[in-house]
Amino acid sequence: MASGKGIRAAGLGLMLAMASAVQADYSQHDKAAAFVDEMAAEHGFDRDQVRRWLGDAQRQDGIIKSISSPAERVLTWKDYRRIFMTEARIRQGREFMEQYADDLARAEQELGVAAEVITAIIGVETSYGRNKGSHRVIDALATLAFDYPPRSTFFRKELGEFLLLSREQGFDPLELKGSYAGAMGYGQFISSSYRYYAIDFDGDGVADIIHNPVDAIGSVANYFKAHRWQPDGAVADPVEPSADIIANLSHNGLGLVHTVADFRGKGLAVPEGRKDSDAARLLTLEGKEGTEHWLVYQNFRSITRYNHSDLYAMAVYQLSLALMDGEPAEGRD
Repeated sequence: MASGKGIRAAGLGLMLAMASAVQADYSQHDKAAAFVDEMAAEHGFDRDQVRRWLGDAQRQDGIIKSISSPAERVLTWKDYRRIFMTEARIRQGREFMEQYADDLARAEQELGVAAEVITAIIGVETSYGRNKGSHRVIDALATLAFDYPPRSTFFRKELGEFLLLSREQGFDPLELKGSYAGAMGYGQFISSSYRYYAIDFDGDGVADIIHNPVDAIGSVANYFKAHRWQPDGAVADPVEPSADIIANLSHNGLGLVHTVADFRGKGLAVPEGRKDSDAARLLTLEGKEGTEHWLVYQNFRSITRYNHSDLYAMAVYQLSLALMDGEPAEGRD
């Protein structure tokens, strides 16, 4: 890991140096012409208008640094948990649940996602709308689409989705702000997720997850419903696996490659409410008190669809428990 870290650091430095040599005007970038042609030919955009938007976009080297070392990759669970399990975040989450109790109850009834889970997502993402991001979305997406080769294909697509979203919603693409990855609003939807999963939950005819917390509540729930959230399903259980189970049934990916029956067959004590046919995965984390083992299920997998990180999913789960008085805070913030 140490040598790999040095290589990555050198590679990032080279990438930033190369990026600095690129003209700040993205309309003149060597990859811009193909993008402009695509948006015009496939989606009917005016070429000059797309060029003007790209010409206004500004490269942000800090964005490349941020996306190259997100907290989910560099922190252990004990440190990651401390960020989100604070007295302030729990208190503010309960206030959010009280303020929007009717909307959360309706989302739970109509879309099948628990109110505390919806709230925990919004709490982890933006502290309930207090921190929606300070980067212009056009800057973030242009920087990553044209000057971040490891994920340029993905972000080039998202840049196109962003322009489509702006046209559909009547947004000025030069004004919207979000995260360093171009995610927006209370629930931090990337542009494609906004277009496909955001819904008008308050009936005013507009799906606005940027300014409207009610639409954000419905949209987060809609996202989870589309990603196979199970209304009565479990998320995770703490377990104490034997060395044999750890050696033979551990799995590094996010997929659920085993079933509860596989673990019970090896002698693992799994809560009685879990069905043998339930898909499951053994997860090992480094917690405050040492190594933790968890058996995680489909609903945990659904949370990782929102953010491809075990640490993120566990933070959402434990914050949701804390909002219902089930988990203690780490401290103050």
